[in-house]
Amino acid sequence: MTRVQHWFREFGRPPRILGLDVARALAILGMAGAHIGETGSFDPFDPSTWSALVHGRSSILFAVLAGVSVALMTGRSDLPDPARVPSLRLNLIGRGAVIFVIGLVLEMFGTPIAVILTLYGLLYVAVIPFLRWRPAQLLLAAAVLAVAGPPLLALVTALTLHPYGAAIGFVLYGSYPITVWMAFVLGGMALGRLHVERAGTAAVALGAGIGLTVVGYGLGVVGILAGVGAPQGAAGSGEGGWAAYPQALAESDPLGAVLASVFAVDPHTGGVAEILGSGGFALVVIAACLLLARPLRPLLLPLGALGSMPLSAYSLHVVSVALISGPGGFLQSNAFWAWTAIALIVLATVWSMFVGRGPLERLVGAAARAMASPPRTTGHRLES
Repeated sequence: MTRVQHWFREFGRPPRILGLDVARALAILGMAGAHIGETGSFDPFDPSTWSALVHGRSSILFAVLAGVSVALMTGRSDLPDPARVPSLRLNLIGRGAVIFVIGLVLEMFGTPIAVILTLYGLLYVAVIPFLRWRPAQLLLAAAVLAVAGPPLLALVTALTLHPYGAAIGFVLYGSYPITVWMAFVLGGMALGRLHVERAGTAAVALGAGIGLTVVGYGLGVVGILAGVGAPQGAAGSGEGGWAAYPQALAESDPLGAVLASVFAVDPHTGGVAEILGSGGFALVVIAACLLLARPLRPLLLPLGALGSMPLSAYSLHVVSVALISGPGGFLQSNAFWAWTAIALIVLATVWSMFVGRGPLERLVGAAARAMASPPRTTGHRLES
């Protein structure tokens, strides 16, 4: 009883930021809903379809929060001292490597879920060059990637007739192209450097998020009215060589591909409209959680517990789908989604009360510390 009372009194207090944990919990539950929920098509004028908002946006929220976490673990509002940077680099490499391996293990369960953790692990390594960038620089880089990245990628892809390989498929195409997701992570890093724990920062983030949401989804509406669809792959003529290239290039339609990459707004299309709209939506959710965490603290503690161990909760969700549906099977049910949410919240709360950090969070932390620790000396000095 003393342990439980202590947890209710102390959990989520500074230096931990409860609002961020709540936002992570919403991202986890949203991704679970995208995987196993019966959500249908989103219609802004039909509240019964609003659960479809989890598609695409939940994983984007997860990516923005990853950027915030990187900023918090590498100095918070202060840029890391240059002397610490080598150790921080190794820490992030160790952290990313373990998360990547966990993602591979989850993929081996054979569910239809597009596991995000492999990309998540890679992102921890990709942010290393940006550790000492100031918030303004991070925001500028995020803006360039968001606005120029999709059209440039679409143009290069069309000009090269849609090349494909293992590396290209992993980092440029698919559900989680790194060119798109780095924009979210860098934006999250900028937010984490701007005293994210302050109400003023949350209020500014809320306003910026609303603005980006309006611009992004407004751009998507313009694309729909103009008849510009989502990016499509080239059909290909079946012939190769320079003689056939002009015809193949015409079929690839570079201009159409570029326009589609700008106006694409549907989940996981990676268009400028989706990046701005869904990125803004993620900012709104984070800001709302930060602003509500203090007045609603007692009610939000269970969500905070879930959000404090997102890696463990996400992995448990994927494993539960594999175990319950069986090899090659899959479940899609709002009731299953509801029971999954309840189970994750209860298990995370109990674990947090009596154990503390999540099991996979402990594993990742230990790997990061081991990677960043200096080698032990044997007591024998090498003579120079």
